[in-house]
Amino acid sequence: MITGEIKSQVDKVWNTFWSGGISNPLEVIEQITYLLFLKRLDENHTREEKRANLLNQPLQNSVFPSGLDPMGRPYADLRWSRFKDFSQTEMYTVFSQNVFPFLRNELPKLANGEDSTYSTHMKDAQFKIPNAGVLKQVVDIVDSINMDGKDTKGDLYEYMLSKLASAGTNGQFRTPRHIIDLMVAMTAPKPLEAICDPASGTCGFLVQAGEYLRKNNTHLLTNDETSKFFHNHQFHGFDFDSTMLRIGSMNMLLHGVENPDISYRDSLANLHESEEEKYNVILANPPFAGSLDYDNVAKDLLSVVKTKKTELLFLALFIKLLKPGGRAAVIVPDGVLFGSTNAHKQLRRMLVEDHKLDAVVKLPSGVFKPYAGVSTAVLFFTKTNSGGTDNVWFYDVKSDGFSLDDKRTPLGTSDLPDVLARWNERTTAELTRARTEQSFCVPLSEIVENDYDLSLNRYKEIEHADIELAEPAEILAALDELEDEISRGTTELKDLLVG
Repeated sequence: MITGEIKSQVDKVWNTFWSGGISNPLEVIEQITYLLFLKRLDENHTREEKRANLLNQPLQNSVFPSGLDPMGRPYADLRWSRFKDFSQTEMYTVFSQNVFPFLRNELPKLANGEDSTYSTHMKDAQFKIPNAGVLKQVVDIVDSINMDGKDTKGDLYEYMLSKLASAGTNGQFRTPRHIIDLMVAMTAPKPLEAICDPASGTCGFLVQAGEYLRKNNTHLLTNDETSKFFHNHQFHGFDFDSTMLRIGSMNMLLHGVENPDISYRDSLANLHESEEEKYNVILANPPFAGSLDYDNVAKDLLSVVKTKKTELLFLALFIKLLKPGGRAAVIVPDGVLFGSTNAHKQLRRMLVEDHKLDAVVKLPSGVFKPYAGVSTAVLFFTKTNSGGTDNVWFYDVKSDGFSLDDKRTPLGTSDLPDVLARWNERTTAELTRARTEQSFCVPLSEIVENDYDLSLNRYKEIEHADIELAEPAEILAALDELEDEISRGTTELKDLLVG
């Protein structure tokens, strides 16, 4: 649990970075990430040393080699346990001239280095900590936090990532945690299911999917098969921003996933045959960039839906990537639900007729404030290749637990627990709910009749209260009486003024 004191210290370091000239919050997180990674490497090395001493065997899986680095410095000086005690001037020199080149250039080549994709994303990394004072301050704070527990490491990183939401244009990289949690709970990933986010960013969906699996499967990490799969084959994330790949990889590591598949890829431009029908669960909030050049889009996707709209192409991609029986939860702009172009209609028809569209959860337009006011919904569907849609469940979320203005102040109530509860009853009690309720089901035939329109307002019924109005003569009489009263009041006021 990250305490208020630690948050205050992190905030102080954050402000120091900004005053030192680093104004991009992603760069701040990235620089802190390098230090967290170095600390983790030393913890791994220390653990292997203790194991070797206990078994009276030579050190096998060492992270830091013996001898000197290319600059003539002992590799032992690069370890966190020694590096943290240097004077601030020496610390800055060692980190910039020895530690950082080691992380960027040598570590990925070491056969026994950190067994994770994070090390492979270091090749384009840049050291940008502005001065020795800032570095020393950050090192002292990171060292003061007891990060023996996975939860503490994850909470620390989560707190840093939360700053993206208040950082203006960079906020689009982060979907609110409570929305992610709802989507994960509704898709309910299971052990040995491959989970993918083709627009992974900071890997928030993958992290929370991992937390869900741990919480709901007691023997997940004590069973050899499920544990190995969890750490090496369960989580897959793609992005084409190298900074996001480093941040996302570290996010996974600090949440206890040792070797996730976090890869550099333009998901819409590169669709490998080996990736088709590979994943059991897809969780995503893809970018809504509007349109892009045909030349950059994989031909296999254009064969599914001919469009330049990224939100439609991503949906086509998700269908391609899912195994038959695979489940998807994806955030889309409202236009996907009712757009009138052939591409919009074709894709909605495909979801409803060729696969199984399970639900449309309408989100309030303020969910992504302060950096975006776009109106969105979450689509839940299952890939079947043979239809299966009988009823589509709709839910109109009025409150996600926060105010819908730029401040996003926490409220005392939220619809999200009710969304999950009613989702689990969608094939029973929800079938008889009236269209005037917050959630209800719509049969396939009616959706087809409405040209596959999936907007909630198309099917929701509004109850209008009966209002009894007075007869015109009564209204006129009341007006005459009011005018008389005004006239008498005016006369009395004049008399007072004259007297």
